[in-house]
Amino acid sequence: MTDTPLSGHIQASHAAFGPFMDFLATSRWTSRAGSPGICDFAAGNPQDMALPAYVEAIREASIPRSPDWFAYKGNEGPAREAAAASLRQRLGIDFESDDVFLTKGASTALAIAMATLVRPGDEVIFSSPPWFFYESMIAFSHGVPVRVKVDLSSFDLDVDAIGAAITPRTRAVIVNSPNNPTGRIYPPPTLERLAQVLTSASEANGRPIYLLSDEAYNRILFEGAHFTSPTSYYRHSMLLYSYGKTLLAPGQRLGYLALPPSMPGREEMRKALLVSQFSGYGVPDAVLQHALPAIEPLCIDLARLQRRRDVMVEALRECGYEVHVPEGTFYLLPRCPTPDDAAFTERLAADDVFVLPGHIVELPGYFRISLTASDEMVERSLPRFAAAIEAVR
Repeated sequence: MTDTPLSGHIQASHAAFGPFMDFLATSRWTSRAGSPGICDFAAGNPQDMALPAYVEAIREASIPRSPDWFAYKGNEGPAREAAAASLRQRLGIDFESDDVFLTKGASTALAIAMATLVRPGDEVIFSSPPWFFYESMIAFSHGVPVRVKVDLSSFDLDVDAIGAAITPRTRAVIVNSPNNPTGRIYPPPTLERLAQVLTSASEANGRPIYLLSDEAYNRILFEGAHFTSPTSYYRHSMLLYSYGKTLLAPGQRLGYLALPPSMPGREEMRKALLVSQFSGYGVPDAVLQHALPAIEPLCIDLARLQRRRDVMVEALRECGYEVHVPEGTFYLLPRCPTPDDAAFTERLAADDVFVLPGHIVELPGYFRISLTASDEMVERSLPRFAAAIEAVR
């Protein structure tokens, strides 16, 4: 018998990382990332210099104004109020500063939410294709991951399938809108139906099912698309947000979890979240908290991002690719011209064009392109995308 030092939930979390970890361990992208001349579309990393205003905000926040400038930080008042004011303005929901819990990005916000809500054996539903860490994070929280496919014709939530997946053990449902990787913004009628399903199921179960609304991309919108927060429709909701996408600075871990004013038992939930937050010290570093009021209004150039999207969609379609046009986020999802997405992405990698194989996000037969690549990378890549599809015809 082989003894392992790993606990059961750690083993389950580790297993869920499988495809992504294999990609990191064995792909050419891992060995070539950062090399001159490559076309890097594999991850949502910046390929241009950071926003000057963002750099200046961090520089200013690094200058101490008092002896406790770099002391232990909790949820600092000015930062919380800046986030709450932005939520009120952008979403039209009266979030209060006391309901904002500052975190190291949306992933930490999700971890804090699940640590607060999920008991061993509780089920957490998420939609597939997913952000590739949902399953492992649910398992790490001692929960049971339950995946439900979206409607693959529209990439909209399949509310009926979510309803059918709910059991008496269901504790939470994760919704990611705008969605990574599909770019779909879930419309109000879908969110209203979801709220009705969750309300009815909560009443039948005798305890609330929580909606965890991952809104990391809620400002990355194209063509004047309108985003409606799922928290507008369902009282037992938590909003999870990251500034890493809006500022294209994923290595600077800054975000928050926010409770909408409609949540029942909000005061008790605040106390529980504080326990979860400080058990792992899940608050951002002092400099980022001091900088948050200045960086809150900042955003990457969305017009430029949309031009990049449109150039790539048009060029890829002219080559013969079938391409879904996203409403938000910074990803494209072309179909592979062959069923084996791993083999086709390897064919592109041989020509120094790096994309994410679709099977990693549970969409075999597709591949994901990150529009955070530079314009120069896009220009260099287009003949290579054309050559790749021509080679497999």
